Amino acid sequence: MKLNRVRRRRRDLQKAAGDEDRISKLPNDVLLNILERLDTLDAIRTCILSKRMQDLLAMLSQIVILLSPRDLFRMNGIVADVTNKMLRTRSPQITICKLKVRFILRLDDCLSIGKSVALAMATQKLDAAEFEISNQRWYCTKSDLRYFARQFNNFVGHCPDAFAGLTRLHLQKMSFREPDMANILSSCKRLESLRLFRCDAGIHSVLRVEHAALVELDIAFGGFTTVELNYVPKLEELSYDTWTWEDNPLVLGFVPRLSKLSLTKASTSDRILVLSELLAGAPSVRNMHLDFRRLNIWVRPERPRLVAPVLGKLRTVNLENLREGWDIAWTMFILEAAPSLEELCVTVSSHRCLMERTLSEETDVKWEASARDLKHKNLAKLTIHGFQPDDNFTGYVRRIMKAAVNIKEVSLHDWKVCEMCSNRKVHPTNFRLSIYPRTSEEQDLVRKKISEGLTMASPAAIRFRPSCYVPFRVDE
Repeated sequence: MKLNRVRRRRRDLQKAAGDEDRISKLPNDVLLNILERLDTLDAIRTCILSKRMQDLLAMLSQIVILLSPRDLFRMNGIVADVTNKMLRTRSPQITICKLKVRFILRLDDCLSIGKSVALAMATQKLDAAEFEISNQRWYCTKSDLRYFARQFNNFVGHCPDAFAGLTRLHLQKMSFREPDMANILSSCKRLESLRLFRCDAGIHSVLRVEHAALVELDIAFGGFTTVELNYVPKLEELSYDTWTWEDNPLVLGFVPRLSKLSLTKASTSDRILVLSELLAGAPSVRNMHLDFRRLNIWVRPERPRLVAPVLGKLRTVNLENLREGWDIAWTMFILEAAPSLEELCVTVSSHRCLMERTLSEETDVKWEASARDLKHKNLAKLTIHGFQPDDNFTGYVRRIMKAAVNIKEVSLHDWKVCEMCSNRKVHPTNFRLSIYPRTSEEQDLVRKKISEGLTMASPAAIRFRPSCYVPFRVDE
């Protein structure tokens, strides 16, 4: 009986192996849906195996070629050739919904890509086009950065039509002259997203942005002393990661639609940002992310009457990498000034992989509550990463729960696990262990301590989120 089942199974497998490829029988729209979920180079490799599917390459509505940096060094020419062939052999009746190409700044390859994209923009329907451009060196001197900026300017000059229709642009490791950035913005008339990584316009330069279509601006490790957004009427998202100068890092001019703001500081300068002044031109911010990198607090707590006009529409706040051991009660000023706030997330950092610098001896930010009986009706969720059951945290949570009369969830997490810290080989005596409550008994004691004296908020709203904690090095 068992032998018969084995024989029948073998016959079924042999029959299935002799059948025609079932994938090839699928309708075109299903096959196209599958192919467009792949990187275009992977889709080409797939179609090579089937004559029927080869015809579908000219029907793709998305062309996405994103090789890793390592592969780009040896395949940049292939990226140019594939982009050129895909754009020149397709039917002009089929709209290209998205074109996204990552390539290295080698002028011959760039010109091939730029000219084929410009031709596609002139003869076909192309909704969105994105260039992600890097240089070919891991480590760059100042001279290298200036050279690559000149190469990019030449690229723009030779392919003005391609950049005129570009909607997203990502540049890496280039040092321009100040007039260059204005020329780039004026050339990219349809540009909606601009990302600059390790780019600047010379020493102590100012980036002045005026663009009618720009929606997203992302600057990381830029060398600009100040970024001035003079006229960007459609800007919705702004991220400025790591500024290092003493000057005011950001000037918000006409940005009436700015709703998402992310700022990260990476220096020990004494420059303090005053939100009532910084956001005076952007009262529509709804999502704010501030990363302190375990450095001194560079935001001044203000009285509600001063900062409320610019925080009135705030819905979400994320305060990241506050230094361990410091009082976090000062963050309450945001709750006082933002009546529409729905979610507050505070991350206290305990790991040591972030760059250590000489810090001010002033560790506690002075703050006093403006209202003794603060009532907040919209805050629904409080999240704390790096929670420890000491008076600093338990008192803070109790204060929030007392003020937020409609709070639904208080999520308390252990210290975030840091892979860089855990990979350090150090002596066990240099480890500082978390005292996060892990057992149900310990958690109940913390709930009781927090809810003591509370009449409105329920202790059941407090939820503990332990992590697989890895200790870190205390002594460098």
